[in-house]
Amino acid sequence: MKNKIDRKKFVPKEYESLAYEDIALPIGYGQTISQPSTIAFMLGLLEINSNQKILEIGSGSGYVLALLSQAADNLDIYGVEIVPELVDRSKKLLKDIDNIKIFNASSELGLKTKAPFDRILVSASAKEFPKELISQLKEDGIIVCPVKNSIIKYKNKNIEEYPGFAFVPLISD
Repeated sequence: MKNKIDRKKFVPKEYESLAYEDIALPIGYGQTISQPSTIAFMLGLLEINSNQKILEIGSGSGYVLALLSQAADNLDIYGVEIVPELVDRSKKLLKDIDNIKIFNASSELGLKTKAPFDRILVSASAKEFPKELISQLKEDGIIVCPVKNSIIKYKNKNIEEYPGFAFVPLISD
């Protein structure tokens, strides 16, 4: 990491004392900021390299977007979030990071207007793997998505499953 991203900046004041614990914390509106070890695991599965275009679905507090901005050089990063208040808050927190763009999520999953992406990270649990995201992925791209209590990595039509995780559910309109 180029600069340290302070998790405390991304949690509500009443949880700041717990910001450095390896636990998920509420960020309001029924959403959470995932535990750091889970985030690190998912980012590792993404195999991030310089010059990639990355989408995070369920960008919440903006913490993972900030981490992504430090993961490699010359990244083009997009976040979509369905809770307007979280979009506003994360835009304010990340206003100084030029390569991050945050959008209110629409009724369609993903961000078709900016596709295709090299990497897609879903930061909430889907009931089943969201196949509609594959059309938004570049050839040789990677999708990392929680499904029920597992994390799924999709790459080159292959799926790897990593069980034993818990996430808030993916919200759709």
